[in-house]
Amino acid sequence: MKGRKRHILVDTLGLILKVVVHSADIQDRDGAKLVFKRMRRHFTKLKLIWADGGYAGKLIAWVKRYQRCKLEIVKRSDDLKGFKVLPKRWIVERTFSWLSKYRRLSKDYEYRADTSEALIYIAMTHLMVRRLSKKKGF
Repeated sequence: MKGRKRHILVDTLGLILKVVVHSADIQDRDGAKLVFKRMRRHFTKLKLIWADGGYAGKLIAWVKRYQRCKLEIVKRSDDLKGFKVLPKRWIVERTFSWLSKYRRLSKDYEYRADTSEALIYIAMTHLMVRRLSKKKGF
């Protein structure tokens, strides 16, 4: 199957903590497990993670058991019509928007998933350095 999926773990500011890129034929919940396995040793004090409805189901119990933190699903109300900004979910969408401004990340140009992950980390590092330099006046 062609295509890739990007799973990112961000902080409350939208800055990337972990990223996993894999083929599109892997279910979202299985892709999330890859992120959680990679973050386990780096973020030991993490207590709560917000996610969208695509990560609901057995993943919640898996995260509680193996990651020792709580996975909370932010759901859209069924009675809402049209577009509505949901609390917490917009943070990840904003991060994806920031990344899409980088030409190499706007489409899936990379042959290897690890190269794509590295470019995402580079783009986020560039974004953070630019913000820091504006605040310091460099």
